[in-house]
Amino acid sequence: MFKLKDLLEKMEYTVLRGSDEMEVSEIVNDSRKARERSVFVCIRGAVADGHKYVPDVVKKGTRAFIVEEDVEVPEDGTVILVSDTRVAMARMAAAFYGYPARKVSMIGITGTKGKTTTTYMIKRILEEAGLKVGLIGTIEVLIGSERIPANNTTPESLLLQEYLSRMVKAGCQVVVMEVSSQALMLHRVEGIEFEIGVFTNISADHIGPAEHSSFDDYMDCKSRLFRMCRIGIFNGDDIHLGRILEGHSCTVETFGMKETDNIYAKDIRLIQRPGYLGTAFRVSGDLDFEAETDIPGRFSVYNSLCAIAVASHYQVTEQNFKDALKAVRVKGRVEMIKVSDSFILMIDYAHNAMALDSILTTLREYRPGRLVVLFGCGGNRARARRYEMGETAGRMADFTIITSDNPRYEDPEAIMDDIETGIRKTQGRYIRITDRKEAIAYAIHNGRPGDVIVLAGKGHEDYMEVNGKKLHMDERELIQEILEEDQRNKG
Repeated sequence: MFKLKDLLEKMEYTVLRGSDEMEVSEIVNDSRKARERSVFVCIRGAVADGHKYVPDVVKKGTRAFIVEEDVEVPEDGTVILVSDTRVAMARMAAAFYGYPARKVSMIGITGTKGKTTTTYMIKRILEEAGLKVGLIGTIEVLIGSERIPANNTTPESLLLQEYLSRMVKAGCQVVVMEVSSQALMLHRVEGIEFEIGVFTNISADHIGPAEHSSFDDYMDCKSRLFRMCRIGIFNGDDIHLGRILEGHSCTVETFGMKETDNIYAKDIRLIQRPGYLGTAFRVSGDLDFEAETDIPGRFSVYNSLCAIAVASHYQVTEQNFKDALKAVRVKGRVEMIKVSDSFILMIDYAHNAMALDSILTTLREYRPGRLVVLFGCGGNRARARRYEMGETAGRMADFTIITSDNPRYEDPEAIMDDIETGIRKTQGRYIRITDRKEAIAYAIHNGRPGDVIVLAGKGHEDYMEVNGKKLHMDERELIQEILEEDQRNKG
């Protein structure tokens, strides 16, 4: 049990009624989870306002409320007014779990692209050096051997503090986490002091009614991390770096391709062997060694440099760096799946035109015989994305396979019609195959020597959303099934 005043020790607040001596056993912001001895934090969300659910919560026996405006409660209730209930919830959660972030070395990574891959690279390097590392990100949360699928890039503050507490109990010494602009805007990481904050890059993404009102707002949210960390590590080549640095309170280090960066790369080579693509380069500046990663593309050099710059603040040897970068794999991020020695097949999460353009541009540098892309678009989302992805594929790929991807409540054929409309603006060749397994089988069976085939859009996801249901579907399993069926048919 906790007294409210102990949970609110890092907040300015006003007791409107009742007493901050009231004892509570849990913090909730979901009215469905409220019960006796809960303290209910009234959050104003994009869809609902928690203040309006107070009558429902009262019926469940809850008597403690954190609010931004007065609410009616029974005589034995306590109402505490704060200026921002999201900030209050984050700080209360940290107090509730005993400030777990203070017991580990916290690394927070923000940026438009590269966050996920870079977190895995950092984790692998530090583990090579013998450290126990927890991870919180877009794909999953990793606590020791436990893997928890992620719903958000950065969890809500209550869940985030619970995960951090579990990591402390599991013996983690370092936690590396993706910190989204949404998380910074919604104060999910409020009260956490990061040892290292990282900026990968920024481009116009996540701008819209449910996200950021403008690119300037997006940059402002990203920059908040650098008022919450001791050391800031930045992509020195990003044109918006000056704006991100505004108001920073951390020491500044940079990585990039210039000799003025603390860590920089030179002699970049694209590695190509039968069934394999990779990247090699020389790490220069504060460190000096040759590195190679099995993740193809120049962007992987930036991710590697970023991870090296972060890990250099820990006791890491040159061999640790080399071994980790060569071994690291990230599920659904330019993930190569071996099916043939004559052509390359990979899975990537590219699910919008910008990401698709980026991955196809990267792979074009390897001069493939043909660049083949397979993708669909999600239903009940902006139709413009379909036209844009279709046009990008038609312009960038030699051949496109249009298929289904999370149709949700829409007709898959109608979604594919929109993609086809985009492709027809180009001279790009394509085929339509609605069933994703059949589409993948077509890609494999028609692969030619020197081809690079990209299964785009699903990435790490292991499901297909159809009519309100999440049906299990993992592209890795589909590929294995296709190969096994081919083997049986040969026999």
